Amino acid sequence: MIADGGSTDGTVAIIRGFSGDHPELTIRVIDNLRRVIPAALNAAIEDSTGELVLRLDAHSAPAADYIERCVAALETTQAANVGGLWEILPSDDHWIAQGIAAAAAHPIGAGDARYRVSGQAGPVETVPFGAFRRSWLDRVGQFSEDLHSNEDYEYNWRIRRLGGTVWFDPTIRSVYYARRTLSELARQYARYGFWKARMVMRHPDSLRWRQAVPPLFVLSSLGLLVAASFAQPAGIALAVEWGAYMLLLLLAGLGSAVRGRDPALFFGFPLAAGTMHAAWGAAFWIGLVTGLTGGRVGSNQP
Repeated sequence: MIADGGSTDGTVAIIRGFSGDHPELTIRVIDNLRRVIPAALNAAIEDSTGELVLRLDAHSAPAADYIERCVAALETTQAANVGGLWEILPSDDHWIAQGIAAAAAHPIGAGDARYRVSGQAGPVETVPFGAFRRSWLDRVGQFSEDLHSNEDYEYNWRIRRLGGTVWFDPTIRSVYYARRTLSELARQYARYGFWKARMVMRHPDSLRWRQAVPPLFVLSSLGLLVAASFAQPAGIALAVEWGAYMLLLLLAGLGSAVRGRDPALFFGFPLAAGTMHAAWGAAFWIGLVTGLTGGRVGSNQP
């Protein structure tokens, strides 16, 4: 089941050609008229019949043994949902794209998300994509279509609240292609931050420390900037805060440049990480404030 959101890049023609070359496979294209991820997922799941349901997204390519390892993990762990490790690669050879991919796989950009930074197999908060048991999909219900992003984390939150396990297995691997430019990255992380705020309004206890840091940093920076106009200590505090932040990013960029043997990462990494933090943190407050004041999604959505 392939959910297509009105693509104009030849995707449907490629699917039809592949389907014609492989008549032994049952391939169906579902029109995602709303053009949002959770609507696509709900339509595809409803159209499926198997006891196991695997989700795969664009911007990614699963390893050859991806399905095999997902099925094995479901059978051995009895988890409700299993997923694995992203190998994050740049979309092209430009130094900005290289920096974006490096930052997206680093704890500064990804926090402690095991599927981005790797780690041992075990229960986690969320995994990318996911391989689900039908019985758990029926129990948890549909993906929330009013969350245009962060729908996977919210769904895994509901699984865990009902006593299910979300399991990370680092042998389940897929390649994820990071955004190409800083503007694309900013739009992506603004969307993440906006919809994370809307999820937090629904599940306040789902917020984790790593997710709170960017919004708090943005808020403190704005507060100190305003206060600095009439209080010198606030200006000093702002300079110290930003000096420490820039030093942290530059040191991380240096480490990435050394490990990757690419001097351009010294500049690309800090630019990418800073874009992630600023876009995510600012959009979080936009999502929260507009949500609390009854703002409609659309005009205020990143």
